[in-house]
Amino acid sequence: MRRSRSFATTLLLIAACGASGQAAETTSKSCTAAEHRQFDFWLGAWDVFDPSGTKVGDSRIERINDGCSVLENWSGAGGVTGKSLNLYDAADQQWHQFWVDSSGSRLLLDGKFAAGKMILAATAHRSDKAVMQKITWSRNADGSVRQLWESSSDGGKTWTTSFDGKYVKRG
Repeated sequence: MRRSRSFATTLLLIAACGASGQAAETTSKSCTAAEHRQFDFWLGAWDVFDPSGTKVGDSRIERINDGCSVLENWSGAGGVTGKSLNLYDAADQQWHQFWVDSSGSRLLLDGKFAAGKMILAATAHRSDKAVMQKITWSRNADGSVRQLWESSSDGGKTWTTSFDGKYVKRG
């Protein structure tokens, strides 16, 4: 997917808005459109399970920066922790996610909300090979959320499941 911002610009945006926990007042006024609420179904404190029912982690998803961003705080059962910063950019009419974790991994995703699903994708380069990444979040009828992460190393002809998690709200 085409990126509208460079990696350095994304880091500057995070430093300017995310680190202080406050967004500029002009930004918060621009975050009132319905598109900024498309990821609200993911907000909350969650226990996360794999398809076999084994708990694989905990996640807390919250709005920050006067409602302009969505912050994920992940804690995996295997000890890896991570965070994602998500935001809808009205200029390019896309959602963007910047993921970092305690293993030193990062992932920059871009995409849209369509047909009740948030679908973000990217192409990462590993060992001189392009690997497509696609993550889909969808709300289930019982209020849980499914996060399906798929990868393809053959240009999207075949996909492998990297993560399939069911987020179940606590309490």
